[in-house]
Amino acid sequence: FPPGLHGIYGECRRLYPDQPNPLQVTAILKYWLGGPDPLDYVSMYRNLGNPALNVPEHWHYVSFGLSDLYGDNRVHEFTGTDGPSGFGFELTFRLKRETGESAPPTWPAELMQGLARYVFQSENTFCSGDHVSWHSPLDNSESRIQHMLLTEDPQMQPVQTPFGVVTFLQIVGVCTEELHAAQQWNGQGILELLRTVPVAGGPWLITDMRRGETIFEIDPHLQQERVDKGIETDGSNLSGVSAKCAWDDLSRPPEDDEDSRSICIGTQPRRLSGKDTEQIRETLRRGLEINSKPVLPPINAQRQNGLNLDRAPSRKDSLESESSAAIIPHELIRTRQLESVHLKFNQESGALIPLCLRGRLLHGRHFTYKSITGDTAITFVSTGVEGAFATEEHPYAAHGPWLQILLTEEFVERMLEDLEDLNSPEEFKLPKEYSWPEKKLKVSILPDAVFDSPLH
Repeated sequence: FPPGLHGIYGECRRLYPDQPNPLQVTAILKYWLGGPDPLDYVSMYRNLGNPALNVPEHWHYVSFGLSDLYGDNRVHEFTGTDGPSGFGFELTFRLKRETGESAPPTWPAELMQGLARYVFQSENTFCSGDHVSWHSPLDNSESRIQHMLLTEDPQMQPVQTPFGVVTFLQIVGVCTEELHAAQQWNGQGILELLRTVPVAGGPWLITDMRRGETIFEIDPHLQQERVDKGIETDGSNLSGVSAKCAWDDLSRPPEDDEDSRSICIGTQPRRLSGKDTEQIRETLRRGLEINSKPVLPPINAQRQNGLNLDRAPSRKDSLESESSAAIIPHELIRTRQLESVHLKFNQESGALIPLCLRGRLLHGRHFTYKSITGDTAITFVSTGVEGAFATEEHPYAAHGPWLQILLTEEFVERMLEDLEDLNSPEEFKLPKEYSWPEKKLKVSILPDAVFDSPLH
């Protein structure tokens, strides 16, 4: 019996001693045999809740496969017993049991497989407080629950297996307005608010797909007294997203046509070399990683196997990768100062610009857009960020396809006024252009199709 599997089963038996053989969704063709589903199993338990805590009866789902179940390198590389097992976590989900429901719905197992595919393909792991933009009802119904936050499971304890430690991260279904609040402030703050509203999750954060109101509609004071104050005081913890974006150098063309580090207007950005990538990573680790989190799942979604899956670059290619790398001498990548730049975003990533300015730059932090269609990256930095190669004297600077833009507090305040209509997407008509001629900066909000073309 696989020892890693045995360890997780033991924790499940501790919680559910009366359910030794729960219903289970099994991958027909295992991932390590070439199947599409990374999770070998998803177990489904009936939880009676806790009436004293106002916790309703619900179905409790537990995944098996993000951690190392076997220890023989068939899926995960065995790295010892002291560190994480596989990716170091398994997913759980708590779904409110409907009246008369005798068996758990199986759609949460498909949802968990979708998240697991994202983790395996991108090598981006999840942490408590992270959010996932899903852009579709989690159960493919008409529900308002269309996105997810992640938090520690309130009942399951970390497990020490022969292949490392496994923790349990619980999926919490949220409405679009709650997701936006988490982006503008932080996931942990919104999770705490959800815990205080019984119909929105309660202390165990149970998802009710029939919930028709957001926590802000249920209690309007939560937005004004908690979220808005939190944003003003704390800023946003969201330091970067994968997005549909691009940028052009509107300065004079480079004198040296052989300069392979230049980006030509109207052409596809060149691929980053390994040395370029390591330089960008190291710069971010040494300076720009202050007050930040790893890149979260991207804000774009694609349909795959009937599910909305977020796409993201591999952790190895991520601008905010946490993996170790040798320090590459700064001189290997030539910094180019640009006189004028044109930034391009699709509507969804453009809608995050006010968050970037108000929640990050006005708090002395940075915000990065990483293109999902190439190696282009745009990092906004404030004057208080260390390690940036953009300066007040030269506010637009580039390392290959990585652009940094330094904005002063005064200019940020002005941009927020000019970009106010980005907060009203229902009144938005594309394309939309904003321009600050004296700053030699232009921002365009363009249809998604522009970014799906090989040429920007």
